Amino acid sequence: MTDWRVLLTRPAEESLSLAASLSAAGIFSSSLPLLDIEPLPVTPEQQAVFRDLGRFCAVIVVSKPAARLALQQLDHAWPQLPWFSVGAATGQVLADHGLNVHYPETGDDSEALLALPALREAIARPGAQVLILRGEGGRELLAERLREQGASVVYLELYRRFLPSYAAGTLMQRIQLERLNGLVVSSGQGFLHLQALAGADWPAVAQLPLFVPSPRVYEMARAAGAEKVVDCRGASAAALLVALRSYSATTL
Repeated sequence: MTDWRVLLTRPAEESLSLAASLSAAGIFSSSLPLLDIEPLPVTPEQQAVFRDLGRFCAVIVVSKPAARLALQQLDHAWPQLPWFSVGAATGQVLADHGLNVHYPETGDDSEALLALPALREAIARPGAQVLILRGEGGRELLAERLREQGASVVYLELYRRFLPSYAAGTLMQRIQLERLNGLVVSSGQGFLHLQALAGADWPAVAQLPLFVPSPRVYEMARAAGAEKVVDCRGASAAALLVALRSYSATTL
């Protein structure tokens, strides 16, 4: 057992899986999903991109929702090009469907992905084109770095994220009712939704330890006034467990 009592903010299904991993390690968690997913309408332009995947040297998938929605549109005659994912969980969704997937062994962020030798090799060819499958917005750093290395980038946005509707004061009420002493977000947008839901309570919420998945979200949280931010260097359950075990709730 540990003294951590943390709030999980991922979509409900993902929070359920993460909560099970934490419970097995003796860590209490409470779920308040701050991200919900809505697929975008399938357009002729989107269909055309999937029909012509062979023109890309690599396809990068940034999330599990993007992976699942992409697989719904793929037939079984996709070209044997390399696929990449930001994290292992997304990579597994693709691998389960027989795709050749590469992802970082450590770190669930753009920097770790960009360091993969397989990706560097894929974009080294002249006229390299990379397809990035994502939700609306996000991962701009990834495209910028790819362009700096000579590749052209095409985005295909498959879904949008939104903050579920909660009554004012819900976040602080949950924190106080369940005596929570830590918060977990899995993305930059998840953090923005946390801050938005906190509203006038943000100064108090900002005093709680906040576990984030990457240096980018760490800087975002610190700039917004979060006082105790821990970069887990990944969004996986394993990365979060390492971070929780590395700090005491009473001393962080």
